Amino acid sequence: MKKGFLLLLVLMCAGLVRAQGTGAPPVPAGKIAVIYSEAFQDPTNGIARFAAVINKLNAEFKPIQDDLTQAAARLRTMQDEINKLQQGTPAATPQQIQAKVDQFDDQKKAYDRKGEDAKANYARRRGELLGPLQEDVGKALDTFGKAHGIMMILDGSQVPLVYTADGVDVTKAFIAEYNSKNPATTTAASPRP
Repeated sequence: MKKGFLLLLVLMCAGLVRAQGTGAPPVPAGKIAVIYSEAFQDPTNGIARFAAVINKLNAEFKPIQDDLTQAAARLRTMQDEINKLQQGTPAATPQQIQAKVDQFDDQKKAYDRKGEDAKANYARRRGELLGPLQEDVGKALDTFGKAHGIMMILDGSQVPLVYTADGVDVTKAFIAEYNSKNPATTTAASPRP
């Protein structure tokens, strides 16, 4: 009786496992692709809307950059004058040299402060402009992958890849498709809804 019960239990378990196995989803037979997102921002071969946004951003910050460049030139000139005075210009008194050094220090502090503010404002504005575009590109990558039967897209710019076969890199194909569907315009900073 024990033998029959054991055999029945084994057969029931086998049937249960087989029944569960038949309802399991099929193993996907999709493709894996690689993109290099750093190529998206290439001004000539990348996503045109990125180039338009970067150009807009740089144009916004050009006046402050020009001002910082001029201030840096004035500081170099002032430093050269201080060096000449310190090397023994006969007519310079220690008080004159110190006054020039103090003036240089004040202007250098103002220059550094203005540069730090400009850097922070540039980073903030860059995020404001590029954030929506990056989100749009992410959605487009998702759509691209689904349309081409790709199960996984790896970013070779973010993940070190040891080897990829020819034909796995879809960067150029994606950029071309994205650019054709999303042309750069003067309002490139605001991606399509």
